[in-house]
Amino acid sequence: MARAVTPRRKAFNTLAAWIVGVLVFFPILWIVILSFKTEGDAIKTPLAVLSAPWTMESYAVVQERSDYFRHFWNSVVISLGSTVIGLVIAVPSAWAMAFVPGRRTKDVLMWMLSTKMLPPVGVLLPIYLICQSLGLLDTKIALVVILMLINLPIMIWMLYTYFKEIPRDILEAARMDGASLKEEVLYVLLPMAVPGIASTLLLNIILAWNESFWTLNLTAAKAAPLTAFIASYSSPEGLFYAKLSAASTMAIAPILIMGWFSQKQLVRGLTFGAVK
Repeated sequence: MARAVTPRRKAFNTLAAWIVGVLVFFPILWIVILSFKTEGDAIKTPLAVLSAPWTMESYAVVQERSDYFRHFWNSVVISLGSTVIGLVIAVPSAWAMAFVPGRRTKDVLMWMLSTKMLPPVGVLLPIYLICQSLGLLDTKIALVVILMLINLPIMIWMLYTYFKEIPRDILEAARMDGASLKEEVLYVLLPMAVPGIASTLLLNIILAWNESFWTLNLTAAKAAPLTAFIASYSSPEGLFYAKLSAASTMAIAPILIMGWFSQKQLVRGLTFGAVK
């Protein structure tokens, strides 16, 4: 029998949630505020910053100096491309591990997860040389493949967890009704795992969108995404806080909007199978 939650306990939990939410969101809010200030106002004390006049000057300078929409398009292609290709590989892999398990399935899963523990700088040189020899430096193709391989273990782990929650009897019933392997996966398994697939898709788009190590080291101008767009405003001459904040706001705005509208689907997918 579930224990009743008292009004005092509920009020405390609500207050604690609001405090945590404000602490997490405040840095983003402060970046947005600084983006509407001049460089001189951006380095003042917090109270002086809030009372300073608002201006779109930094956004105008950023757009004039850098082609935002080209970087934005590169980010869209890289994040969506790596995620979609990863799903094509991860879905059959997770299906095989969930419904045709072998004695080494857990070992394979742990080995895949262990690849995420390797510092990226440890494999930077060989990957850089491979891209250079194939003529793929500063190309979206290289970043799509690399980010797909980097996030593939997470995608397979998440999908494996969701697929394990689907009753095996349903798939066996589909086979008894004459469904082929392709029909079983496309028309039975995937529709039942839509929340899990959607959350995997959204999470990996966010991971690819925010990836900076590989994008900064393997691109120069043509394939540079928004992470390189932000880094271009950190120079040896110093930090231009207002312009850097404007560039950061322009870079995170699309992914924040996507997360806001898809938060229910994301939460539903992440808690898929948690409650029986």
